[in-house]
Amino acid sequence: MCNCDHGMYQALVEILIPDVLRPIPSALTQAIRNFAKSLEGWLSNAMNNIPQRMIQTKVAAVSAFAQTLRRYTSLNHLAQAARAVLQNTSQINQMLSDLNRVDFANVQEQASWVCQCDDNMVQRLETDFKMTLQQQSTLEQWAAWLDNVMMQALKPYEGRPSFPKAARQFLLKW
Repeated sequence: MCNCDHGMYQALVEILIPDVLRPIPSALTQAIRNFAKSLEGWLSNAMNNIPQRMIQTKVAAVSAFAQTLRRYTSLNHLAQAARAVLQNTSQINQMLSDLNRVDFANVQEQASWVCQCDDNMVQRLETDFKMTLQQQSTLEQWAAWLDNVMMQALKPYEGRPSFPKAARQFLLKW
């Protein structure tokens, strides 16, 4: 039952928010948030005279679904704000100016201490980041860049049982 509920809820997420980076009208975002806020109550009220264990299982699944909807709508809102910044040339130039004042030697020293990463990794990320910023890349191009960074960092763990732990550590450290 739990697996079926999660499968159904995942399908609903993919229908309601098929691409978290694609703009969603604010009225639809608010409707999705209101829907997510009401779900647990609706389900609890609908499950009179049902065994408590089943209620707990179903409420846990719908709670996870509601949280996913809230997270996706928040991420979508953040993506649209980022899109607006990425389309503003003066803000891009200011970011580049600010980045050029960062002491990346210090950043590299700290990153190698915290992450035990290759010495060239921070330098490569700095160069790639600035180049991607200078090219006035779209939000989708930034997402692809981040995905590529993550995949390169996790490449040594690909196909291994240690992959999930390495992915968690990568996200935690970076």
